[in-house]
Amino acid sequence: MFARFRLPLLLVVLALCYGTFGYWLIENQSPLDAFYTTVLTLSTVGSGPELGVGGKLFTVSLILFGVATLFAAIGVATEVLSSGELARWLRRKRMSRRTGQLRGHYVVCGYGRVGRTVTGELGRHQRQVLVIESKPELHLLLEEQGIPYVTGDAADETVLRQAGIERADGLVCAVDSDSGNVFIALTARAMNPGLRIVARAAEQRSVDKLRRAGADEVISPYGLSGRRMALLALQPSVLEVLDLLDLGADIRLEEVAVQPGTPLHAMTVAEAQTRFAGVAILAVRQPGGELTTSPDQNLRLGTGDLVIALGPVTILEGMTN
Repeated sequence: MFARFRLPLLLVVLALCYGTFGYWLIENQSPLDAFYTTVLTLSTVGSGPELGVGGKLFTVSLILFGVATLFAAIGVATEVLSSGELARWLRRKRMSRRTGQLRGHYVVCGYGRVGRTVTGELGRHQRQVLVIESKPELHLLLEEQGIPYVTGDAADETVLRQAGIERADGLVCAVDSDSGNVFIALTARAMNPGLRIVARAAEQRSVDKLRRAGADEVISPYGLSGRRMALLALQPSVLEVLDLLDLGADIRLEEVAVQPGTPLHAMTVAEAQTRFAGVAILAVRQPGGELTTSPDQNLRLGTGDLVIALGPVTILEGMTN
């Protein structure tokens, strides 16, 4: 935005210098008086001291040059204000400050159909989200929805750093290109080895590439939608049961890490379900082991165990605090 003001501002400065030097040279005024006379002339509010013939001719030249320059600068400023460009610049500055304060957030690369769904779902689960989007036509939509975003190529290390990838908990690679997702995952993994990366794959052959690039999970939206449609055709009642796992904002399927000092530590599964009434423990994964569904009620939870639980959000939050 400020690039548009460079030439008008430069011309205004030149006009002030031209006038000051001219009155000092022609009228023998002091530098301060010469500058004062120049400002009065350019502002068109009045004339300065009585001038000789040379000074009057010089004033005419200053008016022709300087006043036209001032009106050009005013025109640029008016256009910027009326077009909303200044307001957009201020919003971007606020967004930049907001982005720099994010910690433990999730970075979503691409705000297409998949990226929007992911962003909405993360927001529903009360997670902080930042979007990286290179298409200018989507930036206004992000601003209207109040979603922090960074402009540029998500595979660029500089852009990822602007998105705070070193401070993020997770990354979702949802751009349209499989090769783009591979480069994003590869770059992000090098910058943050502990980052959880979920990537989208349009082609089955891209799954292995994405895993080798550092993706923890690879999802094919087309494969998932195809299986869902087949299940609707063959076993619609089964799908209804699966949909019960997403009843809305009040019920959530959550994974809870057991660590020393957390409420679940050293409890048995039966004790945990008694204390946190209304929560069902569906599965437990012990360190280095497989995910065990319908775990034994006498199984004692220890450090490093991962518990998959279903229940009200408020109760689930009590299991982690």
